[in-house]
Amino acid sequence: MQITPRAFAHVRLTVTDIDRSRAFYEDLFGLPVAFELPADADDRTREELSFLYGGVIYQLGDSLLGLRPVASDRFSEDRVGLDHVSFAVSGRDDLEAALRVLDDRGIPNAGIKDIGAGWILEFRDPDNIALELFAPAS
Repeated sequence: MQITPRAFAHVRLTVTDIDRSRAFYEDLFGLPVAFELPADADDRTREELSFLYGGVIYQLGDSLLGLRPVASDRFSEDRVGLDHVSFAVSGRDDLEAALRVLDDRGIPNAGIKDIGAGWILEFRDPDNIALELFAPAS
C-alpha cells in the first residue's frame, strides 16, 4: 500500500527579512493573507499562531504559501532541500504579461523558455529563492 496525496497543501519558504519578502510577494502576486499574527493579539492568540514564527501565510488557490523569517543566509538550490517553486499560470499570454511585470519592477529574469511541455519564466526573490512561472503547452 502507498500514500496517495492529491495535491500540495502548502509550501513555506524560510526568509531573512519578513518586511522585504512580504513587500516582494504581495506586490508581485497580490495573494490574500490567510494567517498572520494581529498586532494586538492576546497571549492565547499568540500561542495559537506561534507556528507562523513571525511570518505570514497566503492563500494560493486551494493551497497556501508561507513566509517564515528565521534564516540568516541566502538560498542555494545546490544544497539539500528546495530547488525552486513553480507557480502555474493558464497560458503563454500570461507569461508574456508576467514578463512585462517583472521587467517593469526591475526584477531580473531569464526570459520565457520553451521546454516542450510548456513554457517557463524564471526569476528570484530577495533571498535568492528560485521562482518560476509555468504555462502548459496548449
